[in-house]
Formats: sequence, structure tokens, C-alpha cells
Amino acid sequence: MPLSNRSTLTQYLIEQRRRFPGASGELNALLLDVSLACKAIARAVAFGELGGSSGDVELAGGAINVQGEVQKKLDVLSNQVFIRRNEWSGHLAGLASEEMAEPYQIPASYPRGKYLLVFDPLDGSSNIDVNVSVGSIFSILRAPPEVIQSGRDVSEADFLQPGAAQVAAGYALYGPTTMLMLSVGNGVVGFTLDPNLGEFMLTHPDVQVPEDTREFAINASNSRFWEAPIKRYVDECLAGATGPRGKDFNMRWIASMVAEAHRILMRGGVFMYPRDTKDPSKPGRLRLLYEANPVGFLMEQAGGRASTGRQPVLGVKPTELHQRIGLVFGSKNEVERIERYHQQPAPRDEVVPLFTERSLFRD
Repeated sequence: MPLSNRSTLTQYLIEQRRRFPGASGELNALLLDVSLACKAIARAVAFGELGGSSGDVELAGGAINVQGEVQKKLDVLSNQVFIRRNEWSGHLAGLASEEMAEPYQIPASYPRGKYLLVFDPLDGSSNIDVNVSVGSIFSILRAPPEVIQSGRDVSEADFLQPGAAQVAAGYALYGPTTMLMLSVGNGVVGFTLDPNLGEFMLTHPDVQVPEDTREFAINASNSRFWEAPIKRYVDECLAGATGPRGKDFNMRWIASMVAEAHRILMRGGVFMYPRDTKDPSKPGRLRLLYEANPVGFLMEQAGGRASTGRQPVLGVKPTELHQRIGLVFGSKNEVERIERYHQQPAPRDEVVPLFTERSLFRD
């Protein structure tokens, strides 16, 4: 499509607003603020070592975040960019981030609005030093009516809404090109940042996840901790054309969920970071509010499916701000198969071709 015929992000949002004549335009303005934050982060990521923001945070500054993870300098910078670009406009009642233990309160000098912004400012930042694609994930919720009416500070409980309540969600991918994938509840669209214009241009107007796939993504190093349904699914995929699935599969693993989600949105696949027994105190690895829910929203809006393995992830009622959860998402038929396996006992004659003990003396 010629550049002159492409819509900008602003034009797309205006077109979406026209579907709701009574809309105030606040959501549009908020999404444009989010996109501006993503542009700023994309620029910082692109400079890498040249920008002086690579590497870990100095220990004296607090190198461990609320997740117990080592913070990169770009984690802190990206978090600050999201706050500064979104706190002032009067569209938000509060923000919550992976990098902050508590919700962020809008300063008294700024007006407060009717939305909540939840975000992971730099997903996959452990890959920064090896130049692998990273991204930002965001989710927009409506603030509870009592917060809007009273103008009080937000609490953790205000953010504990199921994923189905999201007004909009998306992510920015900082790769060979910078892309913004977005849903406002009317399908999924993709924008590519034009570096000459500094504008996100609509390049993927109707993203659809294929229902079937021959690709799956999982961290195989955790195989000894997997529950039986996940082991069964992976083993059947690995058995290939001669196994029960009757076709060959490829396995992918990037260790950057934004990059994994983008691949699946573009060409299908299934991603698994399921609940396992590695740490019984944690029901999963990924965060529900600012990773699983926004990515799940995008998948469902694009015709895919997102699940804990046992239930739709968008139906889970959060119990805490940084709650972790098991997550399976991607091509609908594969995710539904995994859900069925969680409801069924594993076959007694299950063949485990890769993840069993091997011996020279074993038949």
C-alpha cells in the first residue's frame, strides 16, 4: 500500500471513535500518549551502548525490582518514560508497573481522569545485552466509579479487574522495525513506525491468528517440572509425523514474550509458560495484569485463544497487583487441545522420546 494511502495511528483512533458518537476522546488521547512513550523507548533501545543506558542498575540505586529481578538501566528509564508521558494529561486515575511495588499516584498538580494504565515498560530486558527484540506491554482499564467521583488516590484493589474488563491493550516491539500492535476491542491492528515522519503508520489492518499451527514455544529446560498435560502435548509434537499428531512441529524460544506474541500474531503458533512444580509457591511465572491479560486480549481479539491451561485467562479475577499465573496462548485449536489434556488423564502408554532417562542398556 502506498504511504499516502496508509492511516496514521491518530487517524485510525479517530475512525474508531466515530463508532461511538458520545465518546469524549480521552481514550484516544491516552493511547497517543502511550505511543509517544513507546517512541521514546524505541529511540533509547536503538542507541544501545552508544546511549549509555545499557547494563544493570548500580547496586546503590537498587538493582532488584519488586519481582526479585535484576533491573537494567533501560528498565528504570522506560518506567520513567511511561510515567512522565502519561501522568500529566488528566486521562488517568493512576498507574501500575512491573517495576513498582505499589500503584503510582497522579501528582496533586495534575488533573485526574477515568482510566487506569498497567504496563511492563520493557519486557525481555534480559536480552538487551545480546541485541534481541524487546518491547513494552500495556493495558488500559476503567477506574472504579467511586475513584472517578471522589478523586481519591488509587489502591491496589482498584486494579484487580479481570482481563475481560480491559478497554484497550497492546504492545510495542523494538526490533528491526518498531511496531505497535493494538486492540481497542474491535480486532487487532498493527502499526509500523516510519522513522522519517516519526509516525506510526497502519501496516497490518486486520491481524488474524491461524487456528492451526506447526510451531510451539516453550522453555524445554523446565521439562522436569512440567505437569503431565504439558509433557504429553510437547512429547506428541516432538514425535512428529510418525506420532499421534501425524505432522512435524518446529520449536521456538526467544525468552522475550513480546517477540513470542508477535511471531504468533503474524503467522500462528502456540506459546506455553505453564504452571509447574519448580517453585510450588508460585502458580506461574508471568504476571497476570501487565503481561498475560494484555497479550491474552490481543490473542482473543485476533481469533486466537489465551488460557491458563485450565480456564480462559481473561476470566481470572486477580487477587494481587503482581500476581503470577501460568499462560498458554496462540492458535485456537492448539490451545484448546492443551486445555482438553488438562481435563483428561495422561495416556498410560505415553511415549516420551526426549525428556526421559536414557541408557545404553535400555530397550
